[in-house]
Amino acid sequence: MHRKPPTRDIDEAELAVNPPKQQAAGMTAVAIALGRAVEEMGVVRTARTLTRLNQRHGFDCPGCAWPEPTGHRRPAEFCENGAKAVAEEATLRTVTPEFFAGHSVEQLAERTGYWLGQQGRITQPVVLRPGDTHYSPISWEQAYRLIAGTLRELDSPDEAVFYTSGRTANETAFLYQLLVRSFGTNNLPDCSNMCHESSGTALTGSIGIGKGSVTIDDFTAADLIIVAGQNPGTNHPRMLSALSNAKEHGATVVAVNPLPETGLIGFRDPQTIKGFTSGTTIADEFLQIRLGGDMALFQGLAKLLFDAEDRAPGTVVDRGFVDSRTAGFAEYEKYMRAVDLDEVSEATGLTRDQLEHTARLLARSKSTIICWAMGLTQQRYGVATIEEATNLLLMRGMIGKPGAGVCPVRGHSNVQGDRTMGIWEQMPETFLSALETEFGVPIPRAHGWDTVDSIRAMRDGRARVFIGMGGNFVSATPDTEVTEAALRACDLTVQVSTKLNRSHIVHGRTALILPTLGRTDLDIQDGTKQQVSVEDSMSMVHLSTGRLTPVGDDLRSEVAIVCELALELFGSGHPVPWDRFRRDYDTIRDAIGRVVPGCADYNRKVRERNGFQLPHPPRDSREFHTATGKANFAVNELRWPEIPAGRLLLQTLRSHDQYNTTVYGLDDRYRGISNARRVVLVHPDDIAEFGFTDGDLVDIVSEYSDGAQRRVTGFRVVGYATPRGNAAAYYPETNPLVPLDHVAERSNTPVSKAVVIRLEPHRHVTG
Repeated sequence: MHRKPPTRDIDEAELAVNPPKQQAAGMTAVAIALGRAVEEMGVVRTARTLTRLNQRHGFDCPGCAWPEPTGHRRPAEFCENGAKAVAEEATLRTVTPEFFAGHSVEQLAERTGYWLGQQGRITQPVVLRPGDTHYSPISWEQAYRLIAGTLRELDSPDEAVFYTSGRTANETAFLYQLLVRSFGTNNLPDCSNMCHESSGTALTGSIGIGKGSVTIDDFTAADLIIVAGQNPGTNHPRMLSALSNAKEHGATVVAVNPLPETGLIGFRDPQTIKGFTSGTTIADEFLQIRLGGDMALFQGLAKLLFDAEDRAPGTVVDRGFVDSRTAGFAEYEKYMRAVDLDEVSEATGLTRDQLEHTARLLARSKSTIICWAMGLTQQRYGVATIEEATNLLLMRGMIGKPGAGVCPVRGHSNVQGDRTMGIWEQMPETFLSALETEFGVPIPRAHGWDTVDSIRAMRDGRARVFIGMGGNFVSATPDTEVTEAALRACDLTVQVSTKLNRSHIVHGRTALILPTLGRTDLDIQDGTKQQVSVEDSMSMVHLSTGRLTPVGDDLRSEVAIVCELALELFGSGHPVPWDRFRRDYDTIRDAIGRVVPGCADYNRKVRERNGFQLPHPPRDSREFHTATGKANFAVNELRWPEIPAGRLLLQTLRSHDQYNTTVYGLDDRYRGISNARRVVLVHPDDIAEFGFTDGDLVDIVSEYSDGAQRRVTGFRVVGYATPRGNAAAYYPETNPLVPLDHVAERSNTPVSKAVVIRLEPHRHVTG
């Protein structure tokens, strides 16, 4: 049953604006999820797919990395956006060689990413050679020879860049990094470089491990949960169930965000009686913070906690924990006591009453969790901000106890697992030496390039080959014009993909698209059904088994693609048993168990009822594997972004009908925006002050201290409840406004949450 792809593309003139919703999910979400699924997959395929989604013997949702419950699982253990993600992948629409024959690359370049993605699953490998106008079919064997031959011709292995998307499963990630390092480079940029790199950098220095320290069960044991810089109603909808459960167990939830996000206001759980009737108010307190003011908030709260300790000595600071388990407290205390609360209010836009009330909640709490996402990580001072949040928990002894800890909420479904498996340009010596010992191949030690540095290398001619294992590199990265020019300068670009996206249209002199199986697809190697494994945001590792018949006979698994390419590149005499790995994924997991810390006996443990949890010393035993052997308090100068007169500070964000760069539809339902994406949300008073009216068509120009400017055109101004001086707009449409060098200190993450902009009347260009 094949369905015709839509011919309709985005028409920005059809914009409709309604009041934002006050409750998330509910029966509306159920109806939309099922409607999208049936439209893409048909009734039978929908039933087969959604009943296996996030179940113990089913497959892991590709939509986000939120963990499954350890106890009872509901029959519908998924959310609206998870169903949309599955429908996108399991669609019956197909992109065949006939499609490519009928659409030149130039014609495809005129289409939006939304239209490209809606055409369906790619069914056969295709190639674009120098001078070609259309992609044309190529056999797998020819594709592998082309890639291997080009790699061998490089002057150095470091002239190749190997990107990874968080969709990649653990087995693929482990083999992919092994291939790359066997080739002789550590150039392994990944999507984590652009999202939670700031979290990993901060947490590694503070507690010795760059992962969250809580489990899903900690949410029902917490009495205070702070959710900062995050929109779970759209980005991690199943988190709303965990927050709702926490509320039922007596927790207080504080939301910290520049925008009032519906999911943190109200939640109707469609799988409970209460959800059908009244729903749940999630956030007891909403701190509408100015963009970039989060570090000031955490420092101001620390100042107030020290004041509370003075009033009641021994009741606020956990001296036993601080004295025995931490380092640097005295310097931290001295600095925090000197914090100016007037400065904090200026930076945050919050009143003294709001600060003091939140500090009282922290002081009374016996178990506190702080959650965050891109709203904190993609700031200029994102690393320092996360250190300050961690400092608050450390001074209260809120690490390594039930219901307490740090909770960075990952977006991509296996981005954390990829890092565990070695997808990082600077893996530690212990991992590299274990890899070398296991396989007997020399492993390079020099650090490779992350995402931003890879773009710089391609731009400057220091990298000539780009291979992307999933994802949409062009649309996910900053400074779109620079990134596109960098990829076009490459000799060869290779995209391992399920569906079309912008990265297939922006290509090197030679380009390959290699179609792969998705998480939902049945994976059979030499007659044997295979399974893969993934790791969620809370370090739980479990199996994922696809069951759907692939839409084409020429799709290959990511594991098979890596192994077959390695055999072509290195030959059958290579020490790594690539062919055995391709035929039997258990043998990959056996190797993972011998190499990756915490993964011993991997094959047995991953088959346990809920999988298994990787070790986390701070959580498990209050041990901190840092340079001091203790948890470290960080001391940071208080800084926040200044907004020049007549300017705004922009944050990029995603619509409710969107997963990362994949646009499912044109309805940002919770914010009341429909049928368009080129909108900029601005406070009504700012709109009037700048001489515009709601609905005006404007160009957005970003400005930087070095005089550099970027421009995007034709955006509708929409009056919205943002803080004064702040604005918001969707990515990837606004990615061109973020220069390549506008990055977070220490993590090199693109700063998409603090872009200084001005609005200009739209320039109508003709001719």
